[in-house]
Amino acid sequence: MPRIALCQLNSGDDAETNLESVRAEVASAAADGARVVVFPEATMVRFGRALAPVAEPLEGPWASAVAELAREHDVLVVAGMFTPAGGGRVHNTLLVTGLGQHLGYHKIHLYDAFGFAESDTVAPGSKLVTFESGGTVFGVATCYDLRFPELFRRLADDGADVLLVPASWGAGEGKREQWELLVRARALDSGCWVLACDQADPAATGLEVNPKAPTGIGHSLVADGFGRVTAALGPSPDRLVVDVDPAGAVQARGATGALANRRLTGGPAGTGGRLS
Repeated sequence: MPRIALCQLNSGDDAETNLESVRAEVASAAADGARVVVFPEATMVRFGRALAPVAEPLEGPWASAVAELAREHDVLVVAGMFTPAGGGRVHNTLLVTGLGQHLGYHKIHLYDAFGFAESDTVAPGSKLVTFESGGTVFGVATCYDLRFPELFRRLADDGADVLLVPASWGAGEGKREQWELLVRARALDSGCWVLACDQADPAATGLEVNPKAPTGIGHSLVADGFGRVTAALGPSPDRLVVDVDPAGAVQARGATGALANRRLTGGPAGTGGRLS
């Protein structure tokens, strides 16, 4: 039964300063017994600044420093960063490092919505990522991915029981309600645990809010495979440590039949999908 920490923080413009925040949070989470420590999307640097100049490969200094932290504290760390994609764009990458892992997930669904155009500076990924650690199979997704249930069901099909979702959720009317609803819905329709770690709300701590960038609303939460919220935070920087039982995902999928009873498995828009 993995103990997982969600570290809800505010990233700033400087990667080294943000690394110090990661360092402190990893040490505290490990002291609380966490074996998996999750940070938000864009932990390396926040949105709203130029990303290409700070992007580094997974073998670069920033990711290597996080990997060393994971080794030092014997934990697995998941944190949002940016890696070069070519053509002046970056990948919005989740670094997964520690306990024998060092890999990245490039965000598949880009936030071209609500007046934003993430694809102007970010190139989409195309590969799903699952990995095993301590006998539990994890999957990862990022922020806007929450609006696409087929991704979460594919992760469940690939064996995942626990899904980790770092985010930098854009503020606005109804956005908190959408955030909470989508986390619960993705848990329910995949039958997985979904642990969603958002950037803290900068307004909650008196920081400047950038209206041109999605900087976070806080309210990180955990939902089980029945869509029930089992733990949650408020808007301010904070840490949530929870124990999750992967067997609960198996139980949820067996009870709801949400995966086993599917008849439509996708297909082009307007075609009604394909019979499986």
